Amino acid sequence: MFSFVSPKMLREKGILGMNKRNIHYIGRYNERKNFPLVDNKLKTKQIAQAAGMAVPSMIGVIRNQSEIPHLKKMLEGVNGFVVKPAQGSAGKGIIVIVRREGNDFIKPSGERLSLQDIQKDISGILSGLYSLGGKYDTAMIETLVEFDPVFDRYSYEGVPDIRVVVYRGFPAMAMLRCSTKESDGKANLHQGAVGVGIDLATGRPINAVQHGHPIDRHPDTGYDFSELQIPHWDRLLPLAASCYDITNLGYLGVDMVLDKNLGPLILELNARPGLAIQIANRQGELTRFDLIDKQSMDLSVQERVKFSVENFSASSFL
Repeated sequence: MFSFVSPKMLREKGILGMNKRNIHYIGRYNERKNFPLVDNKLKTKQIAQAAGMAVPSMIGVIRNQSEIPHLKKMLEGVNGFVVKPAQGSAGKGIIVIVRREGNDFIKPSGERLSLQDIQKDISGILSGLYSLGGKYDTAMIETLVEFDPVFDRYSYEGVPDIRVVVYRGFPAMAMLRCSTKESDGKANLHQGAVGVGIDLATGRPINAVQHGHPIDRHPDTGYDFSELQIPHWDRLLPLAASCYDITNLGYLGVDMVLDKNLGPLILELNARPGLAIQIANRQGELTRFDLIDKQSMDLSVQERVKFSVENFSASSFL
């Protein structure tokens, strides 16, 4: 039987709800004029590159229906790749291809697609089928990230990503999102990926959930999440914190991946980060936001990261 959880109990645990998120954090700290920098993944990639940040390589961009026939030539010699709408959300419209066999393109699930299937999906992207507000969109084709082998045991085919919520330039909370067979190789919690809360001080797991329910092991590989250690953690947090400085967004979700050769890469930014990260961490965000609000806003990236590591470790909340 489900137990009743009152609003008062949620407040006492510092849980941030959707209404407060929208009004007090997105509405207050994210100026609408800056939204296009993160709502459009192509613009995000451009500003990140301009700031010297590493991002996944671009194979090509398709902006209108007349360019779709160029896809065949664009993919010549390319084995794995990702097709995504520049203005999509919640993982919709993304196609992950892990390899090719003859004329077939193989998805993480083993499903085979033809070139025509992918072209049809791109046509849907351009028409705004997956974009915010149904606006005409652009299709991005990126190289498939070769994820760090440390994640071999914790992902089903697709690339795991790390989400860091950055509040007023301070890393506030983090989780690893691991793809599953159910999520079709996409690191999207709404589609069945696993969310793993990560200790900001150590880069080690705190808790893991799938569909909001606690789990100990990856549902497809069977490996225990408690044995995981995320590499390059000392590089990931400064990279996330720096995204505040290039976007001027005070409440931001930073999604990164770890390439085995290139290290941390910026995948995308989100001006409306979801709230499930609190479930993965078994901790509300408000407690951390309140503490950040008491700090100087003139600190450097390294000083902001140092504060978060010292104050938001898992042991600080035991």
